[in-house]
Amino acid sequence: MTTVAAIQMVSTPDTPANMASARRLVAEAAAGGATLVTLPEYWPVMGMNEHDKVALAEVPGDGPIQAFMAATAREHGIWLVGGTLPLRSNEAGRVMNTTLVYGPDGAPAARYDKIHLFGFTKGDEDYDEARTIVPGAAVGSFEAPFGRVGLSVCYDLRFPELYRAMGECALILVPAAFTHTTGQAHWEVLLRARAIENQCYVLAAAQGGRHPNGRRTWGHSMLVDPWGKVVDQLAEGEGVVKGVIDVELLASVRASLPALRHRKL
Repeated sequence: MTTVAAIQMVSTPDTPANMASARRLVAEAAAGGATLVTLPEYWPVMGMNEHDKVALAEVPGDGPIQAFMAATAREHGIWLVGGTLPLRSNEAGRVMNTTLVYGPDGAPAARYDKIHLFGFTKGDEDYDEARTIVPGAAVGSFEAPFGRVGLSVCYDLRFPELYRAMGECALILVPAAFTHTTGQAHWEVLLRARAIENQCYVLAAAQGGRHPNGRRTWGHSMLVDPWGKVVDQLAEGEGVVKGVIDVELLASVRASLPALRHRKL
């Protein structure tokens, strides 16, 4: 069995401080036996405004955030999934919101650019990621020792067709920064639904708390098993959520309820 972990953070506009927090929390997860660790969405920066991440954007393959992730994966000998960071796009004023995966040797292993961009307006809350983010176009996954790992980000969680397009996964990752409003209503039920319908583990690393920019994120990072059971969860604040990927349980669920084989479409 393989131990996996999700890092929950309350990121700030201060990237070096966020990196220090990530370094400490990843080390804690690795010391606890995790060999795959995922950071949350926007872990390097939760700016005072939506344009702060544009100024921070790195060239693919080069930059201090990417160097940090590669070095951290290599130091602990783990698969490190870098939540998301801003990478430069071909459009001025807009970035890619990108998940990068590094192998235990620190080498790049996979990339996924967030496809579905969050938009939400209610009362004083107004979010439109398309103002500063270019949507991705390709489904992302990689092969880990225990099976295929599907890559998604936050708002993607509302689009089940994306997960079907990944094929049969042992684990799906969902780094996120769900708002408190939408998270309270929908976060857990959506995560459990994706686990149940795809008969796989779902590991969600979230932002969780009140940020300096005034935004409040829902948190509740969790690991859900293929039967839809929440294995571990952290409500608010920074910390580590972890559990094991039990391939025997995975096979048992799929054998006893062969829904994936019963699909018609």
